[in-house]
Amino acid sequence: MAWYNPRTWNAKETKKRFPSQRNYTGASNSRLLSNFLGGSTSADKEIRPALRKIRDRCRQLSRNEPIATKALQIYRTQVVGDKGLHLQVRARNIPTKGQLTGDLDLVGNDILERLWKEWIQKGVCEITQRHSWIDCQQLVIEGLVRDGEVLVKHIRNSDNKFGYSLQFLEPDFLDEEYNQVLDNGNRVVMGVELNKMNRPVAYYLHSGSHPYDDIGKTAGRTRIPASDLLHIYRPDRAQQTRGVPLFASVMDKIHQLNGYSEAELVSARLGASRSLYLKTQDGVGYAGDDFDEGAPIMDAGEPGSITQLPAGVDIVSPTMDHPNSGYSDFHKSMLRSIATGLGLDYVTLSSNLESVSYSSIRSGTIESRDNYRMHQRFLIEHFAMPVFREWLTMGMTSGAIPFPIERYSKFANSAIFRARGYQWVDPAKEVRASIDALQNGFMTFSDISQQISGRDVEETFSTLQADLEMAERYNIDINLQPLGLKNPAQPKVDDGIEADE
Repeated sequence: MAWYNPRTWNAKETKKRFPSQRNYTGASNSRLLSNFLGGSTSADKEIRPALRKIRDRCRQLSRNEPIATKALQIYRTQVVGDKGLHLQVRARNIPTKGQLTGDLDLVGNDILERLWKEWIQKGVCEITQRHSWIDCQQLVIEGLVRDGEVLVKHIRNSDNKFGYSLQFLEPDFLDEEYNQVLDNGNRVVMGVELNKMNRPVAYYLHSGSHPYDDIGKTAGRTRIPASDLLHIYRPDRAQQTRGVPLFASVMDKIHQLNGYSEAELVSARLGASRSLYLKTQDGVGYAGDDFDEGAPIMDAGEPGSITQLPAGVDIVSPTMDHPNSGYSDFHKSMLRSIATGLGLDYVTLSSNLESVSYSSIRSGTIESRDNYRMHQRFLIEHFAMPVFREWLTMGMTSGAIPFPIERYSKFANSAIFRARGYQWVDPAKEVRASIDALQNGFMTFSDISQQISGRDVEETFSTLQADLEMAERYNIDINLQPLGLKNPAQPKVDDGIEADE
């Protein structure tokens, strides 16, 4: 090998041997990154050929894979919960002279909240009368995780006194194969018509029943204005037109892990069965005996029995060393990777509480709950608030809500949806921390009530007042008095008796 002196190298040879360190290592063409390919494409170009296949496979995972089923259950339980989103209206009257803000319109707020509770009942808020408001929220959050997007149509001529209901459509109705440029300059991308500002103005849905249903299937598509449809999805890129399931990044791992677990289970079952195989020297099969040619060469037999094999026949027992000794650790490692991709903590997804300490479960719970709160905020902004505003408009227009349409902004801009709260791993520590934060002005009663119980503070105070009034009605003295300093009890002194000095 020839020896080179760096001082005699020219600039070209020096650059070849010592590439510039100012470049990105991830963009180099080294042998370690030669199979790391990436193309310059738009989000829609990446999604278009893969959308239907990804969605179909994610649905198969939710039907057959326990991990995917558990993930959907976690999102339904932790994001929506058993009570769902609770409406709280805080509209105020016009301030009088000397007031910075007007007083709360208690009567108007109470009327609106009462009518909302009437509309969200099962058989009213959803057009098929199968779902309640909580069911609708669960359909949205489950559709986002499994399908990547949800379609909700506004039905403004519904047969209830508000004249408004919701209709849920699976994203299969949105024709992803319809792509073209219209005469007015708008583009249709995977069934979504976009104007020059990339704003959705209409959606092209398959007509008739479900496009994959053989019963009542009709051809053609219908143009639905964007004002009549909620297309709910979480975009990963700025100009993304369709949604991608949350399972997309981990679907291969879930499928392969389930197949590996099945193979280990079958191998362990074969090993436990201790199957026996007959081996002959000349490879000729056993022909039976003189009495019964179909008789087996060996059966279960009786305890202590002895059976003689024919000449040239041996018994072979295969070695089945399964489940593998490393199966448990490998399965846990894969589950951690899947939980990371789904935004869940490993303990909750795997239901495995072994070797869990207070600090570790606290750290994982905090991160997961931040993810749940992010989904709750998305559910409120993209589903609950648009539905409430449409319901308020239709109710005021039809007269079901006894307020003039001029007061729409007053109530629409004062509505708040409260999501479920989360109790801490150690409730006693959480309560003490909340008391300290309240006394130092860092938190309010509304914050604490929402964080601990997920209830509106007005509901908490109202329930507390009702309990105290009921206790007084039944002449029951309550030892624990909430909301106030716990002063020591003072001795009672009768007025007619003088106390000793």
